[in-house]
Parts: sequence; structure tokens; C-alpha cells
Amino acid sequence: MLVHLTIRDFVIVDLAELTFKSGFTVLTGETGAGKSILIDALMLALGGRGEIGQIRHRCERAEIIAEFDISALPVMQNWLQEQDLQGDPNACLIRRIVDINGRSRSFINGHSVTLQQLRAAGEYLVDIHGQHAHQSLLRNDTQRQLLDGYAGNEKLVKEVAAAYQRWQQLYQQLVIWQQNSAQFLQERAQLDWKIQEISTLNFSPEEWQQLQTDHNRLTHMASLLETIESSLAVLSENELAVLEQLRMVLARLHQSLDIDHDLKSPYDLLESAQVQLQEAVYELKHYQQSLDLDPQSLHVVEERITAIHALARKYRILPEALPELLLELTQRLQTLSNDTDGIGLTEAVSAAKHAYDKLANKLSSKRREAAAKLAQQVTEAMQTLAMAGGCFDIVLNPVDPDGAQGGMHGLEQVEFKVSTHKNLPTRPLAKVASGGELSRISLAIQVITSQVGTAPTLIFDEVDAGIGGRVAEIVGKLLRQLGKTRQVFCITHLAQVASMGEQHWQVSKAAQSNIGGVVSAIRLLTEQERVEEIARMLGGMKITDTTRQHAIEMLQGSGSTP
Repeated sequence: MLVHLTIRDFVIVDLAELTFKSGFTVLTGETGAGKSILIDALMLALGGRGEIGQIRHRCERAEIIAEFDISALPVMQNWLQEQDLQGDPNACLIRRIVDINGRSRSFINGHSVTLQQLRAAGEYLVDIHGQHAHQSLLRNDTQRQLLDGYAGNEKLVKEVAAAYQRWQQLYQQLVIWQQNSAQFLQERAQLDWKIQEISTLNFSPEEWQQLQTDHNRLTHMASLLETIESSLAVLSENELAVLEQLRMVLARLHQSLDIDHDLKSPYDLLESAQVQLQEAVYELKHYQQSLDLDPQSLHVVEERITAIHALARKYRILPEALPELLLELTQRLQTLSNDTDGIGLTEAVSAAKHAYDKLANKLSSKRREAAAKLAQQVTEAMQTLAMAGGCFDIVLNPVDPDGAQGGMHGLEQVEFKVSTHKNLPTRPLAKVASGGELSRISLAIQVITSQVGTAPTLIFDEVDAGIGGRVAEIVGKLLRQLGKTRQVFCITHLAQVASMGEQHWQVSKAAQSNIGGVVSAIRLLTEQERVEEIARMLGGMKITDTTRQHAIEMLQGSGSTP
């Protein structure tokens, strides 16, 4: 859950350091005071778009720091470990900075991260329901996503989409093959003889390197032999050969050792030199024996090099690239290696379609089960939200009436239908519900679907707009009940909802006399201050003893005794 939030120089907030608890927290304040700034700041910290306009006037940068307790969120701990972003094992510290030059920097537990990583972390930590969520509820895509989220189908939905894309890709390949089968057959024939031609050469980069070495040696054979013979003559075969002269020196020095033992060191060095020279002579003679003056050997090497060069020039590549070309041609031939009537590709399309159908039917089954359960829960909630006798239904309409195709999102389209009065038939949500009814239905769905979500922190941004009276009180109770298992924040303008909060923060705006402009301040209210704030929400600018008493009664009725 969110335990601490620091907002610095963001919009009209100079500095706010907020510490939160679990349960149901409400944020209130006059219109224009900046109640939604907290949500905007948190969204920025979790990967939202950063803009220069978010930086407070005359400041160089805006900074948001959010600390979350993840001790009861192993999925988040595992994600941090996978991303190598570990810090305190029970905490996750997120920091986002936007400077006046438009640059943005992001950190998780002190490690620099991308916006994509911030957004991924946010999906595990916070679920935000905006004040205009009821409008998006009219879209079929939103309805489908809500149902799949409620059913826990997220992974299966991705698998269905991937299977559909695989099936369609293969199907398109089959269509192209059928349209161009003659060209494919011609290309296969060309590939066959190209592969045969290169394979017959039986060439490797290692052979090419050896051929160049052998060619260089054979070309300079006479020069090599002359060099070896002259070297052996100087070292061991002439009358004044180096080895013979060295043996004479060693003999005379050996006789002198008895006279002066200090000659032992130079004697040893020369003796070692004699051994090394003798070894060198042996090696030169061995090399001399290995040299072959046969001109046929050079002819064979030159013919091989010429053949390799000719084939490389033909394909306009370097000789050492011939094996790589052979691999590319072989892979391309394998792609086209289906039978001439496309049986192999047809079978692949059929297998992909079968895999898609299996996953899509599994998704349909889970959707039907979840749709019945969610429809029942929303219908029950409607009875308490001033729509007694109303009914909510979720209809799964086949994408293809014949059931032969389906789509990326499965075999059906999801459609929410509603009847707001008893004995009336259900009709599409967009055609039946009024603005107030749609807002209440949306809130019921959000509360119900949030209960099965994984994010430990839920934020409702003025989702209670358009309701009031007894219905507002019921909404407050729903949110407080949800706060027993999750951390819930609600920005509200309704006293009935605010009185249900276990914590109450007030947002206010004040002028800055020294530099002009205004700043927004957020503070936690005491019990007596809550009475005054609830009374303000009930009575407006003029607060009377009657409105104060009413505020006290509301707080007492909710269990928040002042």
C-alpha cells in the first residue's frame, strides 16, 4: 500500500509530505483547491506523461516520491528481483523528476528506470478509477476489459490474441502461396541448383585460410630452400661454421676452469647457446625435408583458389561468405519446401486454427461464468442505488454468426445491458441509462471488480459525481467496506461519502503574498476539524450550529465519532 508521498513544486503545490494508513481515506476541499493534484502527482510517479506545465511557476523542476509497503505483495517483490531493482525487501521507493528543459528522470529503489518499467510497477501497486470512467463504460472495448479483469482472464486473453495472430499470419502465407505457386516452384528450382552448386564446392572458411597459406609457401618455395641451405651452411656445414667455432671456444674455456673458476658462468651460458643452436639446426633440417618442389602441388592449389574465386564472383560475395550464403539458401528452401499443392502450409493453418479455437473456447467458457456472476452482483447493487427493480445483464454476442472465424479478442463481443425499472426489457447501456444512472452503475461495477483486483491501493477520483442523498451514503458505505481489505482513496465533494472515511485529508488553496500566485496545501484533519469540513460540505460558506450538529451525527453514524 501507499505509505508516504512527497510532492515538490508540482502545479500549485510547493511541498507536501503525506503519510497514509490502510483503510478508507477521503480527500475533500473547495472547487479549484487542487484535490486531483494528488492523483495527478501519483500518476506522474507511476509513468504518466511529464510536461513542463506541471512544474510550479518560477521553479526549475517538479519532483514526486512515492513509497509503498510491499511486504504483502510477493508478485511485486518477484518483479523487482527479475528487473534487478531490489531495495528494502518490504518497500518500493519510486521517484520521478521533470525539469524545466522537458527532461524526465525516473528511479525505483534508487535505480534509474524507463517509463515502461514505471508503468509496469504501477500496474502492481495502484488502480485508479477516474471521474469520467462511467463515460468509457459505454464502449464495448471497456466492457470486455472489465469482464476479463473481473474473471482474471488477462493471461488467457494475451494467449488468444497471440494464437489468432499466428493463425492469420499462416493463413495469409497460404493465400500468397496459392496466388504465386508457379513463382514459388520456379524459386524452389533455382534454390535447388544454387545449393547443389555451392555444396559441390565443399568449401569452408578454414580451408580458404589454409589455401592462402599453402599458396604463399609454394609460390616462394625456391627462395625458402635457398634461405634454409645458406642458414645451415653458416651454422653447421662450412669450415668456419658457428657450431664448430663454438665447440672450440667451449673446449678452451673448459681447460681454463681449473685455473679460474669465475669462468664457470660464461661457460654455462655458451654451453646453453650451443644446445639452442643445435636444436635450431635440427628444426631447419626438418623444415627443409618438408618442402616439396613438385610444381603439380602449386598447380592444384591455384586451381582450387580459382574455382572458389569464380563462384564467389558469380554470387557477388567474398569467398569466405560462401558458407553463410549456403545456409541462407537452405533456410529459404525449407520455407518453400511444402508440397506443390500447398499441403504442408494448409496443415499448418489448420493446426493454428485448432490451437486458436481451443484457447478461444476456454476464454468463452470463463467469460460466460464470470458474466453471470458479475451481472448478479451489479443487479443486487442497483437495488441499493436508487434503481430498485432494475436488472443488469452481460450478453456475449458471437463475432461471427456462423462461429467459424472469431477475432483477436475471442469468439464474442461483450455487451452490457440494463433495465432501470421492473418489468422493462434490458437494452444496451448506452441507449438506456441516464447520466446519473450510468454514474451509479459504473461505480457499482468499479467497486465490485476492484474487489478481485491485485493492486493493493485503489483510488476513486470523484466517481460519485451525479449522486446524492441516501445513494451517496450507500456509496460511502461501499467504499468503506472495500477499505477493510484494500487501501482506498476517494476524492469527493459529498459529505455523505466524506463522513465514512477513516482518514480525512483536506486540500486548500492560499495566495502567496511575497511572489504572487497561489499554492495548494494538503493536511490531515483532526476530529474537530472534520466536523467543520463536513459542515462546510453540507452548508457551503455559512456554517451554522445546525450544520455542525448534522455533521457530528453523520460522523457518529459512520462510526467516526468526533
